[in-house]
Parts: sequence; C-alpha cells; structure tokens
Amino acid sequence: MTQLIKARNNKITPLMRKVSAGEGVSAEFIRRGISKGTIVLPANKNHTGLKNPCAIGTGVKTKINANIGTSKSCSRISAELEKLNTCVKYKADTVMDLSTGGDLPKIRKALIAASPIPLGTVPIYEIVVSAKKNNTPVEDISVEAMFEAIEKQAEEGVDFFTIHAGVTKSALEVLKKSKRLTGIVSRGGALMAKWIMANKKENPFYEHYDRLLDIMIKHDVTLSLGDGLRPGSIADATDKPQLKELYALGQLAKRARKAGCQVMIEGPGHVPINQIKKNVDIEKKVSDGAPFYVLGPLVTDIGCGYDHITAAIGGALAASFGADFLCYVTPSEHLGLPTSDEVKEGIIASRIAAHAADLAKGVAGAEKIDYSMSRFRRKRNWKKQISLALNPEKARAIHSRLKTNTHDACSMCDDFCPMKIL
Repeated sequence: MTQLIKARNNKITPLMRKVSAGEGVSAEFIRRGISKGTIVLPANKNHTGLKNPCAIGTGVKTKINANIGTSKSCSRISAELEKLNTCVKYKADTVMDLSTGGDLPKIRKALIAASPIPLGTVPIYEIVVSAKKNNTPVEDISVEAMFEAIEKQAEEGVDFFTIHAGVTKSALEVLKKSKRLTGIVSRGGALMAKWIMANKKENPFYEHYDRLLDIMIKHDVTLSLGDGLRPGSIADATDKPQLKELYALGQLAKRARKAGCQVMIEGPGHVPINQIKKNVDIEKKVSDGAPFYVLGPLVTDIGCGYDHITAAIGGALAASFGADFLCYVTPSEHLGLPTSDEVKEGIIASRIAAHAADLAKGVAGAEKIDYSMSRFRRKRNWKKQISLALNPEKARAIHSRLKTNTHDACSMCDDFCPMKIL
C-alpha cells in the first residue's frame, strides 16, 4: 500500500515518524496531511538507500530540490556523483536527475544507489533519447514504449516523476491562439507537444492516466504533474496557456489522490513579483491544496549569471504565500550546464529563500536558529555564529581573513562595535 492509502487507514508508518521528528510536528500531523493530500512523502519502496526522506506540503518546512544531470556534450557519471555529494552536503532535500546524454540507465542507477535523499526524474527524456539511438523520431514513439520506460524507472527506485500530462490537445489549441513571446520552454512539454501535433492524438499520459496511476501506486512513486506550458518570460506570466494547463493539472491531482497516489503540482517559471500570490492561490484552489512545486519563480528575465538570486527572491515570496517546494536555480541557468560549485550556490540561495518563507509562515521551530544566531552575535561568539551559517566554510573564510586588533569584533567596526560600546 502507498503512504497515502496507509494514512487514510489511520496507519502511522515508520517513514512518517522519521520525517515528523525533523519537522518538529507529530507523526499524526504528517499522517493527516498525507491523508488529505496536502502533504506528500516521496519514497519509492525500491529505493533501499533512502536514508533522509522528507515531507513536502502544508504545515512543514519548505523543501528545496536540486537538479543535476548530463547533457550530450558532458556526460561523465563521476561529475554527476560529485554534484550529488554537493547536494547532500549543502542539504538539498531532494535531487532530480535530468540527464539527456550518455548511458542514461547507468547514470540513473548510480545516482539512485548513491542518493540518501529522494530522487526524481523526467521519464520522457530517457524515452526520447532511447528512441533516437534506434533512429526513431519523437513522433513515432509508441505509447507502449512510454509506459514501459516509466515502469522500469519505478522498479529501479525513482521516488518521484515529473509527467507532463497537462499538455493536452486543447491546451495546445489555446497556445496556438495566444501571443506568447517565448512559446514552450519546458523540454518535456515541447517533446509531448511535438508527439501530439504530429500524431493528431491526445497526450498518452492524459488519455491513459489511470494506467500511469497504477504504476505510481504499485511502487509508491509520488507523481509530480509537470507544467509543460509554464511561462519562459515575464511577458508570458499567468497567460491563458499556462492557466489552461494548471486547471487540468488540478483535476488530474484530484483523480490521483482519489486513486491512492501521492501527487503534487509543478508551477512557473518566470513570474513578476506582483503575480506570484495569484499563481499560488490559483494552484491551491484548483487542486484542493496539493503541494505546489515551483521553479523559482524568476522575477525578472535579465538575471543571467545571477538567476539563483532572481529565483531566490521569487521563491521566498512564493513559499511565504503557500508554495511548498522550491526547485533551485543555479547561476548557469539559461547559459549552460551547472558545475558542482554552481550547484552549491543554487542550493544555498534556495535554502535562504525557503527559510525566510518559513519564518513568515510561522512554521514550527523555524525561528529557533535565528534566535540562536542573534544570541551568539550579541555575545560576539564567532565560532558559534559560523557553525550556524548555511555555508560555514564561506563564513569562516571571510572572518579569518579580516584580522582585527581586538579579536572579539569584526573588522567593520573594530573598537567601535556597538555591542562592545554598550
């Protein structure tokens, strides 16, 4: 039985107890949230190395995801394992393997085996890459091949899937009539759209949705309904194609929950600050409170090289308004494949956003670490301050290079430290 079905049967599982301890809430709180569908606990029963599961949703800490993965031009497994280690070290809650280059099954299996945190994928990537190796164009991929790939990844231990089931024929008609500046910017969304338009058939994951749910339920994989029509620019934010898909995802989320499948919904994208609350409110309304997983959102289009900052601004606001899960963005967004160092920067920026939102939402225990940090600042206890920093290495390096005469103040104020004066 899935965690959702067990929760509905009033059963508190060891996983629920484990995540509740780290959240500062009761296991019963987690069970009720999973039962209602406002909390998900991604944990495939085949992921035997999962040591740090997490709860995502209403009333628990805002979680962050880090994307890693190969491309055609860079496909070393060792590099991805290094990035995974960075994700774990800097405390990403989950990781997604978005590989499109190299031996995808081999890469994925290596990452699943090494990952102590939940791992997700976008199965359509492997489906298309495998087809190309056999000289099969996207439009000729069979529905059977799609579902076989999903079943295979579920058996391997993937904890959550991004499936673009809301890119439907009717949604593409709305897109065609719109005045979108950047069209479709989701890789998975574009691939599904190409298949639908070429075959003049409905999205297989929409048409055969019950079959998809059966696979999810069988392995207790959490379904993350992908936003294939998310806005790729500020100009396209909250437009008709995006909303058409979102309303469909809301209905699909309800169907998944009714069937016993844990489900969350993915969101934008590029959204100006004044539209973020509206996006969160709509998702929560149409899905009856399903966890909301947002990419950023990025609040401006001109942050190239600093998009981890534009995303952190949007993420902090989105989470404070009720979003539950932030997908990090690295400095290399829109420019190239991230390095391990850029993965680190993206994680830290996203963690700052998540924690800032938790303070605003009054999430249990969120203020305790801030209180401790301030207390140690008042005492000028640099060692303790550094230990509480999101990146202690950087904090230590900065403080150690700023030599002072007094040693109990930083070099900014030195003898004029106000906490020493009074």
